[in-house]
Amino acid sequence: MTAGSYTNPVLNADWSDPDVVRVGDDFYLTASSFGRAPGLPLLHSRDLVNWTLVGHALERLEPASEFTAPRHDCGVWAPSIRHHDDRFWIFWGDPDQGILQVNAPEIRGPWTRPHLVKAGRGLIDPCPLWDEETGEAYLVHAWAKSRAGVKNRLTGHRMHPDGTSLLDEGKLIVDGDRIPGWFTLEGPKLYRHDGWFWILAPAGGVETGWQGALRARDFFGPYEEKVVLEQKDTEVNGPHQGGWVRTPAGEDWFLHFQQRGAYGRVVHLQPMRWGTDGWPVLGDEGAPVAVHRRPSLPPQPPAAPATDDDFPGGRFGRQWQWTANPQVGWATQHSGDGLRLSCVRTGDAHDLRRLPSVLTQRLPGVPSAVEVELTLHGEEPGARAGLAVLGDAFAWIGLERAGDGGVHLVHRFAEPVAEHERDAAHPRLAPRGRARLRIEIGAGARCRFAHDIGEGLRWSGPVFAATPWRWVGALLGLFALAPSGPGHAGAASFTEFRIRPL
Repeated sequence: MTAGSYTNPVLNADWSDPDVVRVGDDFYLTASSFGRAPGLPLLHSRDLVNWTLVGHALERLEPASEFTAPRHDCGVWAPSIRHHDDRFWIFWGDPDQGILQVNAPEIRGPWTRPHLVKAGRGLIDPCPLWDEETGEAYLVHAWAKSRAGVKNRLTGHRMHPDGTSLLDEGKLIVDGDRIPGWFTLEGPKLYRHDGWFWILAPAGGVETGWQGALRARDFFGPYEEKVVLEQKDTEVNGPHQGGWVRTPAGEDWFLHFQQRGAYGRVVHLQPMRWGTDGWPVLGDEGAPVAVHRRPSLPPQPPAAPATDDDFPGGRFGRQWQWTANPQVGWATQHSGDGLRLSCVRTGDAHDLRRLPSVLTQRLPGVPSAVEVELTLHGEEPGARAGLAVLGDAFAWIGLERAGDGGVHLVHRFAEPVAEHERDAAHPRLAPRGRARLRIEIGAGARCRFAHDIGEGLRWSGPVFAATPWRWVGALLGLFALAPSGPGHAGAASFTEFRIRPL
């Protein structure tokens, strides 16, 4: 890569279903966050290549009663971000509730509480449009067959200009079943350009699909369609679903995802231009680029969303999310560095997938080593804490208090179909109650676990292949647990969390 070029993916982790907007000289991106809290991540860039995480638009998922336990593939699906009337707006679909929105005067907030714009099951992937020429407002959305019984179609509405309600019952504006070869049409992004209404929407499924463009003179159609980005002879499978953005100088760019198994949906940047026939041309004549000239924007220092954390004052960085809405007392602030997690009492300690008190961040998309220092303070027999790779299958390494009061180094895992974890290696006495934990994530998200309990680094157990959930990539997690029972069960401390490329 030369100084004037960039290499895809520009976000090499699970920033699923990205959408982007420009405000002045700044670009902002949001992505699906499903059942994790806080949700709706907010990323910022000045050059479309280097991105930092600046916050979240959704502090807690609502209704709160629905997200007290993990719902890994539910919650916030495929948001759209826009800027209108001096406010940021984010619309998303909760497949079990309907279409919701939040808005704020600044990207860092304060954001409003979620407002339900349209109730109904299976309403997903909404995108608003305020037509600056006419003052009209519109909204388009897709359908989830798992909830609604139908898919492959887009429904359009007129929307109240204040973004709070819809003005009609909706009309089927694109029926994907009538387009030869198209299936699973979803993720629409709505624009106005050159006298046309444009819908940029993916089809064909996340693993092998393509990016389509549809246009009509009237919002309600009829629409004509064209495939504008597909894998062709590249290694980028299923390149689709994202957003178009124009730079101050008038350059057009498109950000989209690629599904990469346990790594989730990584984000690529494609050049975009308008062809002589009036249709958009993405990538290299419709094929995704691996390396390309950078956008003509002021040079920026290298940047990426944070991963490392020293947990100053017991606080954790923006990169961390709980697996459900958090409760008071899970993490304790204090005067020094280090994360202090309470050993949350639960009857589900045998299955990390069921626990809301796991603090997670995204699995890195390149071979990496993850390390953290752990001290177990909990005196309760069965109290445990550790470092996990969490997905439809999971594995973790950490410390557990034994019935005789001793602390053991343990390494456990569970397959996707298993309801209880089991040992991946024989427990070993950790006399100091401390351990340095390490996971090396190699090609194909194959993970090797290691520990240091004062005898130097030792490998533990067999290689574990990380797995995603249905829609969510695998996650790294920190946790502290204890068996059900009365009273406080103690805590665990994590320090010097680091991720380094291998």
